[in-house]
Parts: sequence; structure tokens; C-alpha cells
Amino acid sequence: MKNVLILGGTGFVGRHLCEKLHRQGWRITVPTRRLANATAVQHLPRVTVVQADVHDPAQLTALVKEHDAVVNLVAILHGNEAAFERAHVALPRALAQACADSGVRRLVHISALGASLDGPSHYLRSKARGEDELRRAGLDLTILRPSVIFGAGDRFLNLFAQLQESAPLVPLAGASAKFQPVWVEDVAQAVVNSLLDQNLAQSSVGQTFDCTGPTVYTLAELVRLAGRYSGHPRPIFPLPVALGYFMACLMELGPGQPMMSRDNLASMSVDNVASGQWPGLQALGVKPAELTSVAPGYLGHRGPRSQLLRHRSMRQ
Repeated sequence: MKNVLILGGTGFVGRHLCEKLHRQGWRITVPTRRLANATAVQHLPRVTVVQADVHDPAQLTALVKEHDAVVNLVAILHGNEAAFERAHVALPRALAQACADSGVRRLVHISALGASLDGPSHYLRSKARGEDELRRAGLDLTILRPSVIFGAGDRFLNLFAQLQESAPLVPLAGASAKFQPVWVEDVAQAVVNSLLDQNLAQSSVGQTFDCTGPTVYTLAELVRLAGRYSGHPRPIFPLPVALGYFMACLMELGPGQPMMSRDNLASMSVDNVASGQWPGLQALGVKPAELTSVAPGYLGHRGPRSQLLRHRSMRQ
């Protein structure tokens, strides 16, 4: 039985990964700043949830000890340059040191498609710097670079479906931006295969993989699909660049996480599709699923007919 530490294990990908590794008999440690955040995984018998701050080097080193492998899923989509530096650069740097101090060599790191030192956004540049920190550490490192990730409970298609439940139309910045969405189950399975399959574990060390689905979509096409599958499609109004930028500024002033930020728009100025430079999911033994075969199954529960059936069942 192996032991794995999953940073970011309470998040969207982390929940699916914990479930898969649990089924394989691995013991899993998931650190979190607040125990309440781990309700989705703490019921699994082989998952141990620990209250800790992974950004504290001493706590991080203590967490890494006694594990056979580490998976880093920590990422943010919004924030200023300092926030991106802390999550995407300083944490990988501290993790590399913690692995060296603890003698743990195996690390799977989830980065981002399009990560580049000269990328147009804080997000993409910080992701690239984080990769470099880990590559220089001499670990048994595998890097996965997913496109936008979809699946039940996502904050992408579900967000656009929710928006179309009430809005008469959708003003959309970055409507022509291209994505190659990947199913969360496929990303989680790629991590599992890179850890469990002996041949893949050896061949994936020192490698970077593009994690994408089989089809490229524009953002406008994805929003239309979200509306159609959820049962309330709305007209889409693509915004000019300047107006989209202004709209993002307004969203950043609101409470909580914005639906779209200026840094998001900057990221979308480059296509979020497979580069052709790196191998894809197939090289990790995963045949990526089509969005059109998965998304209707969970977005359809938001539609008027499904809501009516749920309402009737509650009355019976």
C-alpha cells in the first residue's frame, strides 16, 4: 500500500483523484486550512484530512515526510501578481525543498495549458515559473498541462448555465477565444496512471503532457452548449475588446471571485489548445472523452423538465 500527499485535494480535481486512488488502495493525506473544506473527501476510509498551512515551509516539510509521492493541484484563477506568485511559484519552490529534505522524489504537478514565461497574463507566466522551480530540483517529476476542465460540479459550464437561467442574453467578453476542454475524470485518471502503472510511471518522469479533450471550441460555442444542455439557451452578444475589458474591471470590483477578470481576458488572448510540442493524454493511457457525451448528463439536471420532476418528487 502506497502513501500519497495531495496538495489541493479538496478542490474540483482533487476530489476525483482522491476517489480513484482510494479505490486502488492508496493511503491519501489531504491538508487543508479549514477542515470544513474537506467534507467531500473525508468520508473515504483511506483519506486522512490534516489541518495545515501548506505555504508554511516547516509544516509543508512535515507533511511530505513518510509519503511515497506528492501531487500538487494548488492553483488560483484570480488575484494580483503577488497572489499568483505565492500560489504558483513560491509554493512549488517550497515543495521542491520539502521533497529534498524528506527524501521524497516522486512528484506529479498540475500546471496549465499555455504556461509560458512570456505569456500575456500573470496566471500563465506564474505557472511557467512554477514549472521551472520544480524542474531545477532534480525530482522524479511529471507535469500535466490541462486546458479548461469540465465535469459535474465544475465552475465553468455550470456557471454559464446558471447565468442563462435568469439573464435574457449573455454579453460575452473573449467570445472567440479557443479552448480544448478536458473531462475532470480524464485528468484524474492521468495522474493515477502516472503513479500506479509501472511502465508509465517510469516513462513519464521528466515529461510534460498536454491534457486536452478531442475537440476545440470557442468560448461562445461552449456558452451556447451550456445553455442548450441546461434547457434555457439565450442569445450571446460578443463584446468588443475594450468593452470586455471594462466589464472585467467592473466584475473585479464586486464581492467574491469575479466571473471574469482582466487577467483571465489576457490569458484568453492566446489559444488554449494542445501545443503539439508535448504528448497528450493517450500517452498516459487515457482516451479523452468528448464534452458532448458528458456535459448533457450533468447540465441536463438544471433544465426546466428536470426542475419540474424534482419539484413533483418533493411534493409526493
